[in-house]
Amino acid sequence: MQNKPTLSKATFRGTLIFVALLIVVFLLPDILMSFNENGPVHISSRNKDFQESLETVQRNSRKRYDRYEKGSRYQRPSTAFNPNLYTLEEWMALGLSEKQAAVVIKFTKRGLRSNEDLKRIFVISDELFALIKDSTVYPAASVYTATNYRDEYQPKPVVKVNINTASMEELMTVKGVGPFFAKQIVKLRDELGGFYDASQLMDVWKMDEEKLNAMLPGLELNPQSLRKININTATAEELKTHPYISWNLANSIVKLRSQNGPYKSVEGVRKSVLMTAELYEKLKRYLTADE
Repeated sequence: MQNKPTLSKATFRGTLIFVALLIVVFLLPDILMSFNENGPVHISSRNKDFQESLETVQRNSRKRYDRYEKGSRYQRPSTAFNPNLYTLEEWMALGLSEKQAAVVIKFTKRGLRSNEDLKRIFVISDELFALIKDSTVYPAASVYTATNYRDEYQPKPVVKVNINTASMEELMTVKGVGPFFAKQIVKLRDELGGFYDASQLMDVWKMDEEKLNAMLPGLELNPQSLRKININTATAEELKTHPYISWNLANSIVKLRSQNGPYKSVEGVRKSVLMTAELYEKLKRYLTADE
């Protein structure tokens, strides 16, 4: 018969001590909390960082709120004013930037007659307009009469320039004509012998329809002043200097004259196989058959 294993006293004491330590480990936090329930709370360094971050966020939020409470950057004018007379600095004092104020000044130079005109200025925000609309004062309607209307609103007569006789300096007085186009217009005019129609300006180098339309109100021409070439006396070399006459066409005109005698009229050149109907319509005004 075998003997049952028994624990020695040392083993038994060790087991009791181990169990006691486990109980202490598990119960110690609760015991400490009960002692510190009414005492000061010690915050770890990690908790301190969190607390400081939270306070920073709260301060920043408060600043933004304070700015909002104080209102926008725009200011209400202290007195009634005429927007047409306000200076750059005065517009900036209302809250506009320097560039925005400069834009407003450009509009006021043209003249504002009402708040509707003022509201159309794109740099005037709805917020600023709401602040100043009740303080604006505009000239009375009687000011704008035929005798005392502001100079910049007076319709100015358009002085037209004859493109067949004008100098480069005179051409440059026309809206849209600068030194470059004045030079090119004179160059083509001299080569052609003058213009019979304003549409010929489309042959000017770098000219387009938009630029031409801007110039036309200031231009006029006299087609009677065209320089003409006598097809009964001109040589092929003289004929070919005209922009509308090629070397081959010049030779053909001279040969027809040699074969058939002097031309009776300008229409005689239509016998050339190189003369198309379209080309003849452009060229006939620059030709004469005088003997």
